[in-house]
Amino acid sequence: MVDFDTQRALRKNRIRRRGIYLLPNLFTTAALFAGFYAIVQGMDARFDLAAIAVYVAMVLDGLDGRVARMTHTQSAFGAEYDSLADMVSFGAAPALVMYEWVLRDMGKLGWIAAFVYVAGAALRLARFNTLLEVADKRWFMGMPSPSAAALVAGFVFIIDDYLIDPEGVRWVAWAITVFAGLAMVSNLKYYSFKAINLRRSVPFLAIFAFVIVIAALAYQPATVLFAGFVAYAISGFVVSAWMVRKKRARRA
Repeated sequence: MVDFDTQRALRKNRIRRRGIYLLPNLFTTAALFAGFYAIVQGMDARFDLAAIAVYVAMVLDGLDGRVARMTHTQSAFGAEYDSLADMVSFGAAPALVMYEWVLRDMGKLGWIAAFVYVAGAALRLARFNTLLEVADKRWFMGMPSPSAAALVAGFVFIIDDYLIDPEGVRWVAWAITVFAGLAMVSNLKYYSFKAINLRRSVPFLAIFAFVIVIAALAYQPATVLFAGFVAYAISGFVVSAWMVRKKRARRA
């Protein structure tokens, strides 16, 4: 016979299990809001704010997973919520901002490029979720959607920052949008940065390099951010070619 106190404790445990962890999901919600804000600003033709909002969403998206792991608050709900938020912030938002910025005037070619990007982001997230348990944690297969979004938004940001007429670079914008969409569903290997241990001591020069990067960002954020994500996009080709060459050398 189970007494009243035991029944109440069991009831509380069931209620607790049905709940969700607050802290990591707050970061996910903030990232979702940033993506939604980017869409709204893009519709209002405030493309610089839209691009910045995508970058903010990327930072928040990187924090929610780390916070969940550090506080041991990972959950299936959090993983699903994060994926849905990513689709808004890094799938729909960059495509809609780019479309409103310059692709709209290209007719069918414009919305097809935007759709290729959105479809690439959706497929990338679906593949990531299904391969999460078996994939090598050091590498992403295909460009991660936050980096693809940063590449697209970064191009908008740098063109707006230098006051260049978007009509003069619309084909470049089209190519970048399509490239980002295809890179997400490619088999290229991109370093995940998950192997970096923030608790480990580092050389003094590493801290100094970090200071230089922060100073460069403060001086010319649009240029530094776009250059960084262009380099990351190219790194997938370099790393994949190096892996193929290394595998062939082993067989020889």
